[in-house]
Amino acid sequence: MISNPLIAFVVTLSLAILWLQLNNFAAKKGLIQSKVSRKIIHIGTGPIFVLCWLLFPEHPWSKYLAFIIPGLITASFLLIGLGVIKNRDTVMAMSRTGDPKEILRGPLLYGIIFVVITLVIWEKSPVGIIALMVLCGGDGIADIVGRKVAGTTIPWSNGKTIAGSLAMFTGGFILPLVVLLVFVANGMWGKSWHEYILPVLMISSICTLVETLPLRDWDNVTVPVTAVLVGYLLL
Repeated sequence: MISNPLIAFVVTLSLAILWLQLNNFAAKKGLIQSKVSRKIIHIGTGPIFVLCWLLFPEHPWSKYLAFIIPGLITASFLLIGLGVIKNRDTVMAMSRTGDPKEILRGPLLYGIIFVVITLVIWEKSPVGIIALMVLCGGDGIADIVGRKVAGTTIPWSNGKTIAGSLAMFTGGFILPLVVLLVFVANGMWGKSWHEYILPVLMISSICTLVETLPLRDWDNVTVPVTAVLVGYLLL
């Protein structure tokens, strides 16, 4: 924990920008495909940001300073998607086809969810963290595995596969527990880590079913919202 929330803000913002720029560079240089880069950003940005919450002291301004970070990134996505800001590197890293307007769908919704959960839930409850980590670890990995592993498709959702859904469940179960372990080790919420295993298992299972719905890009909203609703019922 850093005693000054402004310093925690600067450190967190710097790490978030560094992560985005590294992926932009890798996509620009052709080290990774833009489709893969998009999901690496999706998977990695959330845990980096959420773990940095532990840097913020118990101060009235902490969550507001923290929420500015995804707010700024989301605002930049909006401006780039609308063509107000020209940033080819970001477009190549965040879109499937190189069309800036793609950023106005999945990536923008992803950012909005982080803004809302940070501002509304913050670290006062593990539910917000679980929801964000299911989105990052589950939904992000599902897309990568679904594209790489051929297999049986889901009847009611064209293009989504059972392999992708299994990856969604696995990532959406493991990543939240890993992040929760760090928070519990830092004395958060007054529960033992093992008490979260069954609730996270159930949340991940339900979110996996929701992710199979044929709602392209909107799973960046439906998955975390479902996780929050189920989480408050279980925790």
